[in-house]
Amino acid sequence: MTKEKTEEREYPLNQIYFYLTEGCNLRCRHCWIQPKYQAGDKTYPSLPLELFRSIIKQAKPLGLSAVKLTGGEPLLHPNINEILDVIRAEELGVTMETNGVLCTLELAEKIKATCENPFVSVSVDGSEAETHEWVRGVEGCFEAALNGVRNLVKAGFKPQIIMSVMKRNRDQMEPVVRLAESLGAGSVKFNLIQPTARGKKMHETGETLSVAELVKIGQWAENELSAVTDLRIIYSHPMVFKPLGKMFSNNGDGCGTCGIFGILGVLGNSSYALCGIGETVPELVFGHAAKDNLKDVWENTPILNEIREGLPKRLGGICGDCLMKNVCLGYCIAQNYYRSKDLWAPFWFCEDAEAAGLFPETRIVSAVGESKFG
Repeated sequence: MTKEKTEEREYPLNQIYFYLTEGCNLRCRHCWIQPKYQAGDKTYPSLPLELFRSIIKQAKPLGLSAVKLTGGEPLLHPNINEILDVIRAEELGVTMETNGVLCTLELAEKIKATCENPFVSVSVDGSEAETHEWVRGVEGCFEAALNGVRNLVKAGFKPQIIMSVMKRNRDQMEPVVRLAESLGAGSVKFNLIQPTARGKKMHETGETLSVAELVKIGQWAENELSAVTDLRIIYSHPMVFKPLGKMFSNNGDGCGTCGIFGILGVLGNSSYALCGIGETVPELVFGHAAKDNLKDVWENTPILNEIREGLPKRLGGICGDCLMKNVCLGYCIAQNYYRSKDLWAPFWFCEDAEAAGLFPETRIVSAVGESKFG
């Protein structure tokens, strides 16, 4: 991408992912960002309100239409009410990822009033307290999360429940769906444990499932579980493993559909980064909101332009040979880089699946650009 083309904004900045806080009120054993545990009087830095305002003002001329609020825990931010006021005043869309523990009815109603169709997801990692709290690391957080979901439903949301699938809770997937139904949720998303930060430790200690198990569970979730509930079921494996009928559904999972060409991350310490991966990979941090101009960061950061120029043609391994690479875009460039320090490395799940003979052969492109099986 030349500087001239960048200045024409062929890549508008559609959405900013705000990782609002460096702290979190839970201690989740699988977290790919690994924020510091914040409880009692202990506090950690969070994005200053005035910098949030400044970033929004700079981003709107670049194409900003929506923000995602996440963390740490976004509801832990001391100025969360004012942040929501800014979003409403600027007429932006909002998505929020929360553990639900701090979601009062008053706050749920405020989020609901922020824009026309706000979207909130709440993490629930088991159908009962023992499992959820084993994953989340804080006693009492299960019922608190469910109360958060109930408050969102009372405020008019059909929130999404997110469950991260691992050995400890794999047998609770359908019970979590039934729990979500009883709470009034609108969808359930099953996430894979990424081998990043704390998730990497879980992979190393054998607490995660094998790729063969994950592929089988995905087939069950998308073909059988989804058929016995009215809730929308999303299983966040790469698109190439999805049934044809769901391959192009707008489910928002995976960096192939998160819009990597149109997003930027802002960390709790006010740094600009590719996404939350900047918390653990400093070379994917691009500057600081207090001193660097956002337009310059967005248009002239070398690694961002390298990604724009290189995807998908520079993808290596099985991702370079995949029929879906133009849509999937390597699934998660941030994760791929974390694992290998190579932007173009294949996604771990697909690489392991290929090694196990589980990658769909009909979705592999030959050297002449056609499916191996026509």
